[in-house]
Amino acid sequence: MTARVRMSISLLAAVLLAGCDRNGGHAARFDGEYQGQSVGGVADRGARLIGQYGCGACHTVPGIRRARGRVGPPLNFFAERSFIAGQLPNTPETLVRWIMDPPGLIPATGMPRLDVSERDARDITAYLYTLH
Repeated sequence: MTARVRMSISLLAAVLLAGCDRNGGHAARFDGEYQGQSVGGVADRGARLIGQYGCGACHTVPGIRRARGRVGPPLNFFAERSFIAGQLPNTPETLVRWIMDPPGLIPATGMPRLDVSERDARDITAYLYTLH
């Protein structure tokens, strides 16, 4: 095997591994758009915030340690869902609003308002859209 082939294989392996995280293989980075709409958040920060806000007390969230809740639905494959909470269209702006004030959008929801700032909601949104 030539040095050029070895270098090409090493480069390819590095590129492939860079797209995976250590928590289940989904991409930790997010390009900032979901279905052509800007999210404006940072997925890596969103992952940390999910832990800080205690989302895992109610939800199972892939890639988030100790997020094994069984009260709310599991959030795996979130990026592939058509609806938020089974009722709202899954768009970045709707998800940001939902994370900030769930009862404001669906009064009968069991999901509480946690006083999540808009910036934090955008970061959490970015992370949820990495879940394929």
